[in-house]
Amino acid sequence: MMKLLTLSLLFLFTACVTTPQPDRMKRDVANYTLPKLPKDGYAIVYMVRPANLGAMIKFNVFVDNKEAEIGYTKGKEYLYFYLPVGKHQIFSKASNWATMDVDAKEREIIFVEQKPKSGFPLPSNSLLRVVEYEGKYWVKHLKLGKIIKKQK
Repeated sequence: MMKLLTLSLLFLFTACVTTPQPDRMKRDVANYTLPKLPKDGYAIVYMVRPANLGAMIKFNVFVDNKEAEIGYTKGKEYLYFYLPVGKHQIFSKASNWATMDVDAKEREIIFVEQKPKSGFPLPSNSLLRVVEYEGKYWVKHLKLGKIIKKQK
């Protein structure tokens, strides 16, 4: 019980994320090149988790089914993965399953934010598509999470 209470308090005290103003983000990424770019026949998805809320809790990422794990993020991390052109579902697992439908276009760059929400005893999450400058800003300033499924 004490461990659960400690985790809950840690979760609450590490919840804040400061999002800079859009103009600042745009200036910061004006000449920034993403670490990976899309390939022929594929889009690339950057999953960002800028919030520190529940920082030590893994949010697992899956594509098209709840068994094909791509990787996971913790607070202040991102990961990336390629999607073949077409319709897909992206899942994020915390204490709940968050889902987003995506229609991937060839060479498209898609930015998705994992938004943690307070929950007891563990955080839940939702997925939100973010604009390019914001997605690039977070990729530039976050650490790479754990990629489990290596892609060619």
